[in-house]
Amino acid sequence: MLAISTTSRRELSSSFFFLQGKAPKEIHAILTERLGEYAPSYATIKNWVAQFKRGEFSTCDAPRPGRHKTVTTPEIIDQIQELILEDRRISAKSIAEQLGISHERAGSIIHEDLDMRRLSAKWVPKCLNAEQKRQRCQSSEQLLEFFRRDTNDFLSRLITMDETWLYHYDPETKQQSME
Repeated sequence: MLAISTTSRRELSSSFFFLQGKAPKEIHAILTERLGEYAPSYATIKNWVAQFKRGEFSTCDAPRPGRHKTVTTPEIIDQIQELILEDRRISAKSIAEQLGISHERAGSIIHEDLDMRRLSAKWVPKCLNAEQKRQRCQSSEQLLEFFRRDTNDFLSRLITMDETWLYHYDPETKQQSME
């Protein structure tokens, strides 16, 4: 079965009544009777009828003119990362002004593409992504299973290496951050 949104259903029923020769007031009355508070306004129905008279029966949004999103490029992302690494206290607004992009786009790149967040007035990377968290859970479950098998000899059989991956961040106090 084809899924149609509520708005599309309203437009389709409006076009059906329009094709039957009904006026916008009649269409509004019918839809209000059937849909109650969910019925579109009279002004909306008038706009739809005007659109139907022009022969436009599509319920999809038409493409709009304007500039395409070209800001989120690897070069811009690298430039933002360099600016943050130079000064972790830099604001998204300052980044946007320096690169000539919108504040919203700069914030989006910082949060979504670079996976950073603001902590004590500094940009810091979010510690663990979903895959790293999943791997840690699996490793912990394996260690717990080894421990359950042999509780007495567990520590003597546990081998550790020199390379340890720890994600640690010691945030500054608010006072240190303000200095």
